[in-house]
Amino acid sequence: MARYFLKGNEAVVVGALVAGCESFYGYPITPASEIAHAASEYFPTLGRTFLQAESELASINMVYGAASTGQRTMTASSSPGISLMCEGISYMAGCELPCLVVDIMRAGPGLGNIGAEQSDYNQLTKGGGHGDYLTIVLAPNSVQEMIDFAILGFDLADKYRNPVVIAADGVIGQMMESVSFPEDYTPLYQDKPWALTGDKNSERRLHTSIYIENDELEAHNMRLQEKFSRMKAAEQRAEEYMTEDAELLLVGYGSVSRQLKAVVNNVRQRGVKAGLFRPVTISPFPAVRLEKCIRGKKRIVVAEMSSGQLHYDVKALVGNDIPISLIGKLGGNLIEEESILREVL
Repeated sequence: MARYFLKGNEAVVVGALVAGCESFYGYPITPASEIAHAASEYFPTLGRTFLQAESELASINMVYGAASTGQRTMTASSSPGISLMCEGISYMAGCELPCLVVDIMRAGPGLGNIGAEQSDYNQLTKGGGHGDYLTIVLAPNSVQEMIDFAILGFDLADKYRNPVVIAADGVIGQMMESVSFPEDYTPLYQDKPWALTGDKNSERRLHTSIYIENDELEAHNMRLQEKFSRMKAAEQRAEEYMTEDAELLLVGYGSVSRQLKAVVNNVRQRGVKAGLFRPVTISPFPAVRLEKCIRGKKRIVVAEMSSGQLHYDVKALVGNDIPISLIGKLGGNLIEEESILREVL
């Protein structure tokens, strides 16, 4: 199989094209700008649509329109831009329209800086926009997973008729690695009887999140909640590394999980029984997997490039049964292997 050397931001575009994505609407922002750059080159070359919108608000609403026709469509941005898109994501969840949204997380709050952070965790996993809705959020930790999760993301979006988010910290977006592409992928869920075709002879279809009558809206929301429950039950994903006999469990996602795996290998050579639990879906949170994984553990260390947002979810599950500590970095500062070693040894 041929290998290619790609940046994470470019790889997610290639993955989307392999998945059959027909259109990209976006507004560039660092450290996600290369996604729009790559899309502007590759989409038109393949006869697909690229449009640089005048803002993030316009981008997500163009995605809304394209998704209504049954297209596989996407946008990408970074933290402040995702904040602007949250209203549109809420609308699409309410209308049950599938799409892929890529967030290359930078340091905040506000404009912050262009350094890598993971501080969009709460925004992405707890909704972000208004109303009771849920999105599946995939957290890649390699350039290869930027390709794989773009493909998976479109399949999940179509399966549930719901927006799916790829949440990558700035390190994953900017790093370069060797990757390969699937050679025989066929998009799933291609039959979309709900799509607007523009055919005058087709039945009238309406995608709306406006329900004037309270009971009608409640019935719609209850049906959405039933769907979200199915998503939570079926789509929890996690990676475990050397956890079976571990007494010390390290927990982290994205680029941080790579540092944690290196620490596991390091301290194992010193006789410390350590293991790694990496949430692959940060929404739904892989609670069932983690609950099984923590059995027999004497200590848990959560590492993240935010102030304890992942730590909060782990603590909520574990309670006070096992001591849990936090390594949190802010401001675009990375978590170094040495700082993790100081905490765990």
